[in-house]
Order: sequence, then C-alpha cells, then structure tokens
Amino acid sequence: MELYNKLSKKQRIELIEKAGENRFTLSFYKYHSIKNPEIFRNFLFVELTKIDALGRIYVASEGINAQLSIPSTNIQNLKIILDDIPFLKDVRLNIAIEHDNKSFLKLKIKIRDKIVADGLDDTEYDLNKSGKHLNAEEFNALLESKDTITIDMRNHYESEIGHFKGANLPDVDTFRDSLPLINKKYSDYKNNKNILMYCTGGIRCEKASAYLLKKGYKNVFQLSGGIVEYARQIKGSKIENKFVGKNFVFDNRMSEKISDEIISFCHQCNEKCDSHTNCNNEACHLLFLQCKKCRKKYNGCCSVGCKENYELPNETRKNLRKGKRSGHKIFKKGRFNHKVF
Repeated sequence: MELYNKLSKKQRIELIEKAGENRFTLSFYKYHSIKNPEIFRNFLFVELTKIDALGRIYVASEGINAQLSIPSTNIQNLKIILDDIPFLKDVRLNIAIEHDNKSFLKLKIKIRDKIVADGLDDTEYDLNKSGKHLNAEEFNALLESKDTITIDMRNHYESEIGHFKGANLPDVDTFRDSLPLINKKYSDYKNNKNILMYCTGGIRCEKASAYLLKKGYKNVFQLSGGIVEYARQIKGSKIENKFVGKNFVFDNRMSEKISDEIISFCHQCNEKCDSHTNCNNEACHLLFLQCKKCRKKYNGCCSVGCKENYELPNETRKNLRKGKRSGHKIFKKGRFNHKVF
C-alpha cells in the first residue's frame, strides 16, 4: 500500500463530491513518548486511509498532533483505530462546530522534532506537571476574577479575529516567541495571581503551563480542549459565551464563528472584516485579512505589485521567479496597523 497521498486536490474534490457523504472536521493530540515515530507514522497512514480520513498529522518522539476530515459514518471506526493504540485509548476528539466537506483534501502525516515547536530545551518543562484543566463554566468563573491574568497562547493573526474578553494578546508570530515574553512580563505575579491560559485545541497550553510551573508559577490553569471544546460546551447550553469573534483554524475553513461580533479590520481599507485570505501571488502568499470589496479590487492579492504580478501570463510569472530565493517571503502573516501587546 502507498504511504503517501497520490491524488491532486482536483481529483480529491471529485471523489468527495461523488461520494456525497457529509464529513466531520475534528482534531486530537496526545503527548506521549513514541520510540519509533516513522513506524508509527506509516501504521497510521495505512489505518486512516482505510476509513477515508484526510488531514494533517504531526508525529514526533513527544507525541501526536492531528487535524482530520472524515466521513461522518466512519467516526466510530476512527475511535476503534485510536482505542487500539494504548496511549490514544479514549483520547478526546475535538469536534468542530462548523463543518466543510473540503476542509482537508489530502492526508499528510509528517515526522517532526516536536509536535509543537517551542524553542525550549526539554529540561525547561515537565509535561507530567501541567496546569489545571477547566471546563467552560469553570473557565468563565476564573476569567471574571480580579486575581486572574488571562493569556491567549495563540499567534497575533489568530487572536486578531477573536479572543476572550479581557484576555492579554501577545503580539507574536509563533508559539516559541510567546513563552519568554510571557515569563518576562508576568514573573512578578508568580505567587499572587491566577494565570489562566487558552489556545485553539489545548495542545499549546499543555506545554506553556508546564513551562510556567517549572519557572515557579503557583496557580496555573488552562482551558480544557481549548476554544474548540469551549464552543461545543456553550452551544445549546445556558453557559454564557465569553468569546468574541471567530476562532482561527488550520484548515481550508480558516475560521469558525463563535459569536456574531466582528472585531477585526480589513488590512487594506480598514473596514470591519474577519476573513483571512492568502495572497494569490505565488511568490508572496501572505496571510492577511481582506474584505470582499478589496478582494475584487486587488484580485485576491495583498498589494498593487502582487496584483500586477498575478495578472501576468503564467509562463511570465514562472520566469520571473526562476533563480530567486523568495521562500522567506512566503506564508508570512500580515498585521493590522496597531499592536495589542
């Protein structure tokens, strides 16, 4: 059996549409020592292919981080596969609140040094000692306390479109940037404040809370299952929603609406906007916020220069890119013209 995806996006879309099944988008993670990540990776690819799972999975010696799209009829089969793996038995599946049959179009399972890049030495944290997990109701209660400092453990482009009321929003590009910054800013509150953390699905908070505890912080808490699980718990319940805006997600959906407020702005015209796009210019591909009006005006590009490049004939664009090292420009994240931290 092939151990890598062989279909193009177009071929996969055709298969999904032909199948006519609803697909669920979900995620899970687990920190656990994996002695041979390559063998585990190949085993997963074979098993998940059998149930038509698509998505992105990172496997490392420290564990697994997975985001998947799967036919709704195969959810139970996924649980059977995971339960047969001892350290994944009964692992929590974070089910999305908004689904898109095309949220993922390939199955990619990659071996990484770490499932969450943190820039830390392994001696700087102990994953067996992480912050106390809170459900949505408990999180809301601690969020309101005057003795609580709430920290968004996500990157600036994520918190820009949605975050919890009153949270501190580090202006960082990566998770590894946030840890030393947070420790420096809040080290005076190690003993007398509650440090309340949250992220998309919980995986970053596991490591961040373990890091702060190792640094001597006494009262460290984290939102169990992250924003994804919080949204599920408040949906259809009497729990008050303390999250404003959208939750950024790492698949083709880009985001899930948690509340009706739009708290961010188009990076080009400053109109209210919470829709991310990647610049259509292949040599740029900047991730930024763009409203419908500007998307039409700039043809899905981030600037006049990129628009002019994108509208050139395809062969001309290819020739212009030949021999140029533009990798440092690709997949950068755009910022609005103010800082929040």
